[in-house]
Amino acid sequence: MNKPKHITVIGAGLVGSLQSIFLAQKGYQVTVFEQLPDIRKESIPAGRSINLALANRGINALKAAGVMDVIKPLLIPMKGRMLHQESGQLQFQSYGQRPEEVIYSVSRAGLVSLLRDRAEATGLVKFYFKHELMAIDFDNKIIDIRNVTTEETQNHDFEYLIGADGGGSQVRESMKALKETSFTSELLNHSYKELTIPPSESGEHQMRREALHIWPRGEYMLIALPNPDGSFTATLFMPNEGEISFYAIKTPVQLNLFFDKHFTDVKPLIADLETDYFNNPTGYLGTIRCDDWYHKEVVLIGDAAHAIVPFHGQGMNAGFEDCLALNEILTESKESWEQALPVFVKSRMVNVNAIADMALENYVEMRSTVRDPKFHLKKQIAFELERRQPNHFIPRYSMVMFHSIPYTDAQNRGKIQTKILEQLSEHVTSLNEVDLVRGERLVLQKLPRIDNQPY
Repeated sequence: MNKPKHITVIGAGLVGSLQSIFLAQKGYQVTVFEQLPDIRKESIPAGRSINLALANRGINALKAAGVMDVIKPLLIPMKGRMLHQESGQLQFQSYGQRPEEVIYSVSRAGLVSLLRDRAEATGLVKFYFKHELMAIDFDNKIIDIRNVTTEETQNHDFEYLIGADGGGSQVRESMKALKETSFTSELLNHSYKELTIPPSESGEHQMRREALHIWPRGEYMLIALPNPDGSFTATLFMPNEGEISFYAIKTPVQLNLFFDKHFTDVKPLIADLETDYFNNPTGYLGTIRCDDWYHKEVVLIGDAAHAIVPFHGQGMNAGFEDCLALNEILTESKESWEQALPVFVKSRMVNVNAIADMALENYVEMRSTVRDPKFHLKKQIAFELERRQPNHFIPRYSMVMFHSIPYTDAQNRGKIQTKILEQLSEHVTSLNEVDLVRGERLVLQKLPRIDNQPY
């Protein structure tokens, strides 16, 4: 089959923009249609950003695309979680135990703008903003695109089409309508609301800068990630209904009473609490799983194929890893798209299903489990076992965030490690009481050697 000359991408978000860079580097002409305005030229209403956490998988993809160096100024390293207890006590929990084991807070708007700039700089990528996909003719390889400004709809031919149009993907809906793929959409009964902690009067961060701040409260939580301008983007996660829920807070009085009682230390830092809460939209949280990601010359990628909840900070990283995987598989197949697409889908599907599960589990950990002293003891034991047997025991969080170990392997090894940690932490309250010799024996017996190096 002849190599195509032109690739069409639906969606100019993070994944669509990075994928277009990879494609241009292979010499393809790339046309990208995006239904939203270009954030570089028009402001888009705030309230749905959830600051991003860039980790190793995403960094690997950005390095491969040759853009990591220009992205570095946008990044703020976060070395761990700063837990804010209701008592006012602060507790810092390191993500890893090596200096390089950090994740990075990055603005979605800043990152996507830079990726679009770099894509356009190749001279091979053309973006069309305010252009909405209306329909796909899979047999004749034609798409209907509506210009949102003029309301005119035109036909466009495509050779291959990549659906990178997010959780509400129209490409996926078009595939579903043909009954060529089915998908499940599992909405959480929790949602989120974005709030802002502005800089101090001197322009400084009002809390520790190099940390992801969490106020864990059992069934709900608040988190905050730092921005380069001295602000924090805070996000309140809470049930949709119930005694403490978005449904229950309908007035400024109810909102202030809620924050006075449960988020005492942070309330004075949120300058426009009432405005943010009642004006910013309430965002839904859900997981999308597809039975298949491609049909004929059309393939899904990123959130369009596998949207996940944000609690492991892996949505963007998994999407970027998709881009890198497709790029590498195309190279290996000598750019035979017909051969590459099924290999790509098979290699990625099982892994993104694994991170979807782990992200859901991490929500419970962030809002509830981190309050349990036993959780912190297990964390200490895990770090000690990693120090003693680094090629056999790597904490699951580290496998996901700091290594390139496939998500499925991280999930499976994590289950074994959880049992080991439960055995070792039973009937003890401190690390010096733990039988670490037994721990090493269990690790060597139950966990195969792993030689993946993250750095």
